Amino acid sequence: MTTSQHDDRTPQQQPKQPKQSKQSRGVSMEALSSLDGPVSFWRGIPFGLQHVMAMFVANLAPIFLVTSAAHLNAQQSALIIQNGLLVAGLGTCLQLYPLWRIGSRLPMVTGISFTYVAAATTIVSHKGYGAVVGAVIIGGFLELLLGLTARFWRRFVPPVVSAIVVTSIGFSLLSVGASSFGGGNGAKDFGSWQNLTLALVSLVACLAFQLLMKGTAKQLSVLFGLVVGYLLAIVMGKVDFSDFSHLQVVSLPHVMPFAPTFDAGSIISFALLYVVSSVEVLGDTAALSKVGLGRLPTERETAGAIAGDGFISTISGAFGCLPLTSFAQNIGLVAMTKVVNRKVILSGGLILVLASFVPAIAGVFNSLPQAVLGGCTIMMFGNIVLSGFQMIAEAGFTQRNITIAALSLTVGIGFTQVSGIFVQFPALFQSVFASNCIALSFVVAVLLNALLPGEERFLASTASKSDATDTEMRPASSR
Repeated sequence: MTTSQHDDRTPQQQPKQPKQSKQSRGVSMEALSSLDGPVSFWRGIPFGLQHVMAMFVANLAPIFLVTSAAHLNAQQSALIIQNGLLVAGLGTCLQLYPLWRIGSRLPMVTGISFTYVAAATTIVSHKGYGAVVGAVIIGGFLELLLGLTARFWRRFVPPVVSAIVVTSIGFSLLSVGASSFGGGNGAKDFGSWQNLTLALVSLVACLAFQLLMKGTAKQLSVLFGLVVGYLLAIVMGKVDFSDFSHLQVVSLPHVMPFAPTFDAGSIISFALLYVVSSVEVLGDTAALSKVGLGRLPTERETAGAIAGDGFISTISGAFGCLPLTSFAQNIGLVAMTKVVNRKVILSGGLILVLASFVPAIAGVFNSLPQAVLGGCTIMMFGNIVLSGFQMIAEAGFTQRNITIAALSLTVGIGFTQVSGIFVQFPALFQSVFASNCIALSFVVAVLLNALLPGEERFLASTASKSDATDTEMRPASSR
């Protein structure tokens, strides 16, 4: 069969395709692996649902962590979780079917980003949840502009800077995971044997499922761990069902559930993280295009992906949620299944939108003990650190890159652990950098990348030192 025959999907040619290798559940594998292949919407739903299940828990976990740090009541937390499902679905639909230049037209699934959790938990403890909402809305406009102007700035952010950002994000989340593992900040029984048992059983369940299952089922390991941990928590009497009596069968998501406040320090802190997120999207679109389509993304696709994240993040702020970004879990799923059909993944986005109208879903997640969530997510946070290390390795262990990475991570992570070092700095500077290792690492990395000489200078310095050492070691008679 020639290439032209292969592309002309006429009824006469379809029976010639081997059914076992080219079809799955009545859907052509050729169509599933094509962006716009002819797939029935209803037959594509199982494949779209698979993408939703791969990201469902990770989409809601950041909300749960931040609302717990803000000490919001159960009704407020459930409302934000409900809205989180809505904006994740809308963001996915926007990336698949763009509006103007906003959206990538790639098989991206969006969700609430972990990138902002550490900064958000710090802000809510000092400024309140309204300051987070205001920073999300303003920062979203910034990322939208970054997307529309991506061709002018992307060359100034090399891979090593992106790698440092991802690594610092992972490190900043480790304490968040550990806190949840013990029962959550402010819990009266923090560190109790009950909490530690729940967390450990949930972690073991995740690991066992990941080791024993095969193929795409591995993507559901976190969900399995949550179910096991939740059932054990019910047996141990750690689940409060009192809030379920007030839940409606169907409820509309609420716009502006929290009045935004616009605090300069919070906005600057989030603005830096939006720049970081934009850099992450560069890597996400490249990885997705490579594993799913066998090519590099176009400039239009990359810019649209960043702009789409910014636009939907502003919408997310209006619904009281955190910013959104493309989910790496779904990139891994595309790599395994090769399912990239936009109509198929659209069904997953619509499922998320429909789920946002069912308050019981948010209620179940909101009743989940933090220890269970900590057991299931602590390994996820560790994986972010390792992903950063892998990205540094891919950028190359040149002397220049090593210098940038070592100094940026040392200053970013080390100095923020001893925040008193910034006591002489202006209050605005302290509010942005004193406890935010991601922002500090990013700024140091960008400055070093701009100021340090090229690798040739480092190599020349190394060669000079080597020559000097050889001269000193040679006997005087031979000099």
